[in-house]
Amino acid sequence: MSEPSSTVDFSTFVLSLASSAMLHLGRVPDPTGQNVSPNLGLARQSIDMLAMLQEKTRGNLTGEEDQLLSRVLHDLRVAFVEESRNRVS
Repeated sequence: MSEPSSTVDFSTFVLSLASSAMLHLGRVPDPTGQNVSPNLGLARQSIDMLAMLQEKTRGNLTGEEDQLLSRVLHDLRVAFVEESRNRVS
């Protein structure tokens, strides 16, 4: 098993939080191979952290970082709404 890269930059951090949210939304398999039910509360928490990060870093990101964060938040919010609707149906 390869060792994870020791370099953590802004994009890596954003993608890590996004992966966590997608896991909690049930959109990606659990890395342990276990069957895990979606947890909207934990997904919302990760999305809220990314939204807070966006607010607190406004004006201090490169164009690429800003675009990544905006795109990730949009995609997660859409996935959250879809999963919420699936729960009601």
